[in-house]
Amino acid sequence: MPAPADPPRLPHADLLKLKRWNTPTIYNGWEQITAHDRTRDAINHEETRDFMPQMGPMIGYAVTVVIEPSNPEHPKQNPDAWNQYRQYILDAEAMLGLPEGSPKIVVMQDLDKPAVIGSAWGEVNANAHRASGCVGVIVDGAVRDLDEMTAAGFKAIARRLCVGHAYACPVRWNCEVEVFGQRVQPGQLIHADKHGFMAIPREDEAKLLHAAVFMDGNECNTLIAESRETTGLTKAQIMEKFRTSQKEFKRGGEWG
Repeated sequence: MPAPADPPRLPHADLLKLKRWNTPTIYNGWEQITAHDRTRDAINHEETRDFMPQMGPMIGYAVTVVIEPSNPEHPKQNPDAWNQYRQYILDAEAMLGLPEGSPKIVVMQDLDKPAVIGSAWGEVNANAHRASGCVGVIVDGAVRDLDEMTAAGFKAIARRLCVGHAYACPVRWNCEVEVFGQRVQPGQLIHADKHGFMAIPREDEAKLLHAAVFMDGNECNTLIAESRETTGLTKAQIMEKFRTSQKEFKRGGEWG
């Protein structure tokens, strides 16, 4: 019997809707529908820093790459690495089975971690990647040229800033990477903001938007609403409202 086909990727309209919510809201929906471990899978386990929080959340499909800025041998071993990697970025939709024009997010593993020797990111790469359909980067190393990257409209989530690029050069790409304690596969749906990021398991994509919207409404209509309507009530009455709204919240949050 042939293996079941993967479900279709999300339409662009759904990506735009998901982008309107912060990443914790997306997590609240995801934990209702997933069979994965909510304490371990999909989320970053180390602290991230969003250097453009004013841009809000970003969403896109992962294109992956590994660098090692401390090692001068990489540029010598493959002088054409940057061009080969950029071709991968341009061809990613076809390679990864993504709809044409899908937003992409670069997920970059820095092998020098925990040291920070140099950065692959700055004004040039931000503009080049933006022109190639990428909306931002998640890198467990550093970024630089922060004002210029911001001006390019390219979001950066990283560990820190640094001054130089050292020998930053693509070592390998289109491979599994590990950033901030989470493994990410090429083509995974990424949602990220100032709180951190999620790498959504493929089988959870289809129900994600509905679950996130439902759980946000569930909170607003039960726990939050009841918490704001306590004027003139005794402590015992307030406690009873909490108990009632908690039951309603749990009942509304049940998923088959």
